[in-house]
Amino acid sequence: MAGGGQEAASAVGNRKVVLKSYVTGYPVVEDMEVVADSVELRVPAGVTGVLVKNLYLSCDPWMRGRMSKPQEGAAVSVPPFAIGEALVNYGVCKVVESTHPGFKAGELVWGMSGWEEYTLLTQPEPLLFKITHPELPLSHYSGVLGEQFKII
Repeated sequence: MAGGGQEAASAVGNRKVVLKSYVTGYPVVEDMEVVADSVELRVPAGVTGVLVKNLYLSCDPWMRGRMSKPQEGAAVSVPPFAIGEALVNYGVCKVVESTHPGFKAGELVWGMSGWEEYTLLTQPEPLLFKITHPELPLSHYSGVLGEQFKII
């Protein structure tokens, strides 16, 4: 379905893990929930972006800081997650559709993505990278090969 959403697209289910409430102490199951949603399998007309199907998602310690309630006036380098929105972290994905010149449908990529089945990335650079060694286990890109591996 290349072509920027010009063809009819069908909506599919898009389960996502969202932050249900801000965390104090250690995160517990009740702080998050899986919600059912849907997504059109296309990049909306007039939008430059990449629609990906998430294959592997990473869960890393740095995410805990984004699960805390924002403190008024506090300087933060990365904003907290929004209540009701999908969590975000590194993932391995397959491009479903792209209107971005740097990515094509069918390509395998890794980078920042939502904790959901499909994610629309409207600003894929500089946080989305093509997988250049598909012979390696894809799950490794969300872990040991991730951030460090992009220099190879």
